[in-house]
Amino acid sequence: MRVLGVDPGLTRCGVGVVDGAPGRPLRMIGVGVVRTPAEEEVPRRLLAIEDGLEQWLDAHRPDIVAIERVFAQHNVRTVMGTAQASAVAMLCASRRGLPVVLHTPSEVKAAVTGSGRADKAQVTAMVTRLLRLDAPPKPADAADALALAICHIWRGTATDKIAAALARTTTTTRPKEYRP
Repeated sequence: MRVLGVDPGLTRCGVGVVDGAPGRPLRMIGVGVVRTPAEEEVPRRLLAIEDGLEQWLDAHRPDIVAIERVFAQHNVRTVMGTAQASAVAMLCASRRGLPVVLHTPSEVKAAVTGSGRADKAQVTAMVTRLLRLDAPPKPADAADALALAICHIWRGTATDKIAAALARTTTTTRPKEYRP
């Protein structure tokens, strides 16, 4: 499975592509950051993010896109920019018919480090180790994007299988309709 991880942000949108499967070695395909100038108008910045993500999708042809779920912060301006960048990523993937999954920051941290409260340095160190990289990916947004992809490979596929099994069970064990 090839996963494009997206750590949404208006100034720095982290992107990382990982190939892998549960129980198999992971392989980093690419990592980077789509940047936009803070002084530019938001609509132009969103267009630049779209263009950058489209280039990543064209170049790497992922099977699925994993995006960090936006969570409430005290800084509304930051949340708005993150949510807008997240929506652009969803739009780009959906336009191509790619599945989109959202993972919370604590879910990603727990998948990669074993603790949902890990700091950025711990996440970066584990991403570097898991992908057998010579140097830590920088900036942190890039490492976070790789962590999202790893999280989905390890957790998303299991979650999908459980949901599919539950759906099969529900349809096969549904009580017959009573007719007098």
